[in-house]
Amino acid sequence: MTIEAALRRGSSTARAPGVEVRGKFLFTNGEKLYLRGVTYGTFRPQADGTMFPTPEIVEADFRDMVAAHVNAIRTYTVPPGWLLDLASSFGLYVLVGIPWEQHIRFLDDRKTRKRIERAVRDAVRSCAAHPAVLAYLVGNEIPSQIVRWYGRRRIERWLRRLYNVAKREDPGSLVAYVNYPTTEYLDLSFMDFACFNVYLETRERLQAYLARLQNLAGDRPVVMTEIGLDSRRNGLERQAEVLDWQVREVFAEGCAGAFVFAWTDEWHRGGYDIEDWDFGLVNRDRTPKPALATAAKAFTEVPFPANCPWPRISVVVCSYNGARTIRDTFEALQLLEYPDFEVILVDDGSKDASAAIGREFGVRVISTENRGLSNARNTGHEAATGEIVAYIDDDAYPDPHWLHYLAHRFMQSDWAGVGGPNLPPAGDGMIAECVANSPGGPVHVLTSDIEAEHIPGCNMAFRKAALEGMRGFDPRFRTAGDDVDLCWRLSDSGRRIGFHAGAVVWHHRRNSVRTYWKQQRGYGRAEALLERKWPERYNAAGHVAWTGRLYGRGLTTALNRVAGRIYQGRAGDAPFQSVYQLAPGVLASLPLMPEWYLVVLALAALTALGAVWTPLFAAGPLLLIAIGAPFAQAALAAARAAFPDRRGIRAWRHRLLTGLLHVMQPIARLSGRIEHGLTPWRRRGRGWALPFAFTESVWREEWQSIEARTHTIASSFKHQEAAWRPGGDFDAWDFEVRGGTVSSARLISSVEEHGGGHQLVLFRAWPEISNFGLAVIGAASGLALAAGIDGAWPAAALLALTAGAITLRSFWEATLALGVVKSTIAEYREAAK
Repeated sequence: MTIEAALRRGSSTARAPGVEVRGKFLFTNGEKLYLRGVTYGTFRPQADGTMFPTPEIVEADFRDMVAAHVNAIRTYTVPPGWLLDLASSFGLYVLVGIPWEQHIRFLDDRKTRKRIERAVRDAVRSCAAHPAVLAYLVGNEIPSQIVRWYGRRRIERWLRRLYNVAKREDPGSLVAYVNYPTTEYLDLSFMDFACFNVYLETRERLQAYLARLQNLAGDRPVVMTEIGLDSRRNGLERQAEVLDWQVREVFAEGCAGAFVFAWTDEWHRGGYDIEDWDFGLVNRDRTPKPALATAAKAFTEVPFPANCPWPRISVVVCSYNGARTIRDTFEALQLLEYPDFEVILVDDGSKDASAAIGREFGVRVISTENRGLSNARNTGHEAATGEIVAYIDDDAYPDPHWLHYLAHRFMQSDWAGVGGPNLPPAGDGMIAECVANSPGGPVHVLTSDIEAEHIPGCNMAFRKAALEGMRGFDPRFRTAGDDVDLCWRLSDSGRRIGFHAGAVVWHHRRNSVRTYWKQQRGYGRAEALLERKWPERYNAAGHVAWTGRLYGRGLTTALNRVAGRIYQGRAGDAPFQSVYQLAPGVLASLPLMPEWYLVVLALAALTALGAVWTPLFAAGPLLLIAIGAPFAQAALAAARAAFPDRRGIRAWRHRLLTGLLHVMQPIARLSGRIEHGLTPWRRRGRGWALPFAFTESVWREEWQSIEARTHTIASSFKHQEAAWRPGGDFDAWDFEVRGGTVSSARLISSVEEHGGGHQLVLFRAWPEISNFGLAVIGAASGLALAAGIDGAWPAAALLALTAGAITLRSFWEATLALGVVKSTIAEYREAAK
């Protein structure tokens, strides 16, 4: 075939692919697109400089690719127009690689930088708007030593520049960069999707690393742009065996595509034919290897084989007046490709058409009076016939393979529950987009890349047996908090919760400021209920101390948040270089708390006292800093917010509203917390005891282990609804019981072992005032003394009263905490008789 014939053929059958990014996946014409790809090239240049074989060879290659169920190729050089036309005629997408001098110090010379930009611009211009082009790759594996030389920030800025160059030439295109494990720490979240070249030869390591890449990519798709194995060193059968599970694991872990390296053993680089490795699916003469048939079979079963023994799943939708969005939920549930599932609608006393819409779609409807979300979820799992019960909210809808990914994770281990990400859908309006980039949304908390501490209620699934073992959800949580409570109870019982990045649901965010405010107030109430039930998981200020890392949009970070330390190995030789994120310090974290606004009020009151004693006006600068800190954090968060389709004035409007929501959210949360008793001045404890240290002992006729003793004491604290926490590995005490924010009591126990299994258990407890309380008392007392010396008696009196009130409060809290300890020891003594 001549080049002219190829052009005619391509132009006659060209079609517009319309590939777009939707969350973790790619879609075309409304259908999900899984990239089943191979790499193509690099080849020895032809006499005319063309970097690809002749059209006749390319056409034969493409025909064999299509027969092997390949639907995409990745090139390392810019393809000529006739090759794109041929690809289009065979229905192949082309991932266009743009080569440039990545192995040298390219940022040192202005001419080199301009030449690279020109190369990207010319490459995109030559391919712009071609129906075969899937995306442009503006870089590939910048060597880690070069990145280390310049520093990650300069490289990130440079790649963003190339991204913008490509976008200006072809605004409707997708643009990405191909990374690899040695520079995985690069923050390339501005790219349209994440690409990685990864060569791992054990299934477990690849599976674990794919889960890591999914979390690094966040809301974006992950495409594996190179996987494979060298048949020269490992043998043909081993290549086929490894490639089979490599392809399957890539798609099973929720990736949007995989490109096998390579189509052919033919490989040319640096002016030489490379003949000491054979990664191809076919030989240099195009003779198929066993790996070709293996890859073809795996490609036909993307993302999962149809003959898997999938467990039955019951999907439960709980709704209270959700008619506005629930139709989207049922329409998407009808499109699920999972082979064995049922849908149950629990209508929790709705006054709208929610139940009628459910019947319209033929789902099983259970109508009850309005009893709250937890009761509705319990009704759903009690009626479920599936081995697994999956929950989705009435303002959310699932990805077509949602249940596949959940079930896949369940089948890998004895997970009690599994969740996935919830992403905001496009097109919900300006306010919903801003809310999606604001704090307080449903987020997942991960302790590892596949294990979760918490999965949000809009996208969670549990084994029915696990739900029954926990007696379902706690009915006290009527609107929120039930998912957190269940996750904690499962964790305390020794069961594990998994996470799968591919199990995506689309969750509508609030589309008005008023409903967002109401939602955050409700979350404040849920926090108060959770703190009552789980005081050991909260700190003195009333904030949960997560052991894992929070993932999701809209998270506000501290102003002095350190970017993290990169593990680079000695002289940068580590093959996998990761970022270890450092937590912000206590002072930097304070402005993130809702209670920071109480600090602002206290400083405002102190500054106002300057009217009666001028030196107190010195608190004014501190007041300005206290006010400015949340606004500065909000401005930083708004600047980082993702609005990919917004430019210019429209983007600024979105960022302004997002910043205001970042300021407003903690105020709303604080009002809900205070209204329902979660305050810094909350009283905890039922009894009282004099605020002095004491020692007691208990005689036991039966021997008891340390673990059993601490469990008994902890159970007593829970029964009394005390605010307590266990001592850590470096603490010289066993338990701390808080009477409030300022003071607590600490308890240590020991034992004398006597003959015949008898024990004398020793207890010692003492009051403890926090450094914060001492500092406030000292500051107020010092200011009162200074005001008195200066003759400002009204100010001195107010400050002295403040110091006295806090001192009395500290003593009162200590009596409450020691009272709890006394009661606990008394219960222990009674049980030991």
